[in-house]
Amino acid sequence: MVLVQEVDVVVIGMGVGGEHVAERLAEEGLDVVGVEAELVGGECPYWACIPSKMMIRAGNLLAEARRVPGMAGDSQVVPDFAPVAARIRDEATDDWNDPVAVDRFTRKGGRFVRGRARLAGPGRVEAGGEMFAVRRAVVLATGSRPQIPPVPGLEDVPYWTNRQAVSAKEPPASLLVLGGGAIGMELAQAFARFGTAVTVVEAMERLLPAEEPEAGALLAEALAEEGVTVRTGARATAVRHVDHAFRLTLESREEIAGQHLLVATGRRPQLAGLGLETIGLDPHARALAVDGQMRAAQGVWGVGDVTGRGLFTHVAMYQAEIAVRDILGRPGPDADSQALPRVTFTDPEVGSVGLTEHAARAQGLRVRTGTARVPSSARGWIHKAGNQGLVKLVEDIDRGVLVGATSAGPAGGEVLYGLALAAQNEIPVERLRHMMFAYPTFHRTVEDALADLGHGD
Repeated sequence: MVLVQEVDVVVIGMGVGGEHVAERLAEEGLDVVGVEAELVGGECPYWACIPSKMMIRAGNLLAEARRVPGMAGDSQVVPDFAPVAARIRDEATDDWNDPVAVDRFTRKGGRFVRGRARLAGPGRVEAGGEMFAVRRAVVLATGSRPQIPPVPGLEDVPYWTNRQAVSAKEPPASLLVLGGGAIGMELAQAFARFGTAVTVVEAMERLLPAEEPEAGALLAEALAEEGVTVRTGARATAVRHVDHAFRLTLESREEIAGQHLLVATGRRPQLAGLGLETIGLDPHARALAVDGQMRAAQGVWGVGDVTGRGLFTHVAMYQAEIAVRDILGRPGPDADSQALPRVTFTDPEVGSVGLTEHAARAQGLRVRTGTARVPSSARGWIHKAGNQGLVKLVEDIDRGVLVGATSAGPAGGEVLYGLALAAQNEIPVERLRHMMFAYPTFHRTVEDALADLGHGD
């Protein structure tokens, strides 16, 4: 007979969102159990955000060094991936081990259980062979997993996801990238800068299909200049692994080959095996439905990718703080995702917030847009090599506020901050037009886009 232990809170999934909830509630003096089957910290620090950005930083250094001729002298660049792989292992992941993260949680007063957990009815959680009776809150933070497309043969070959890609000790000679979204593009460019022959295959008609078409076109042009082959509007119909090489067949019947195949076709929330049916929730739902305070059911909260409300680390952290506040019974505003910021860390870096022009029109809004090119700005002209970029603004004509914006360029994600602030707080476009923009900065391109906005439809 399993002994039932009473606790205040059980957090299922200790990725960035769950870890934050568990640590904050433990600091508040609650009796918290955190359950994680893999590594405390989750995808972001071990296989996604942090290691991939280390790769990108290294690739950017190589690109900048190659831009020296014609601007600052001569340069000879000899790529070496070994320092990158070592940094990922030593500095970012502790060779994919988590005792530091576990200790950080337990030192705050929490109890850690390694294993999988499932709901066993209202206020009941099974984890690691133990049963917990939960007095206050169950928090579901099980994250997401790669979404693998139904390409015939794919399930039979040793393809990479982002996990194998960031764990690589050396760059492959050649790489096929299935998927033209953020993850695929970041890793494609990083490997290409270390000498990998990269081919990108995207079924949609453009790269970064969730973003403005101008951003996808800009990135496609930049990648082509670096020798990356980009195939948009190309659907994979079969894959096989023969003689240590992947062979991908396209709808056109063309076959392309590469040493490795990276599948980067998005992610989806993980709900399977959580026992949601025991508390009246649908275990087959695409995502966990939550309200503005992150409540999924009586005594149950959800945070992070599992909610499907933007699969980003910053969304998980934002939602985690709202859940913590609500569990503690402290008043606060509902989650607001109308001005969701996101950044694709390619070169040019693509930052965006809120709605694209297409999404805004699909919602029935009357919009006008304004666009300005970074190379036409003073800072862009000064920057010269590597200055590709643009700013695009989407205005709701009826309210006179920005509902979306894109900032692509050498510092696209940083320029995004001001645009995100404007969209989140619905600052009137007319007021933005009368701001003072520091000169010469990349963000001054926003002023040119506002001027163009005045001539929109």
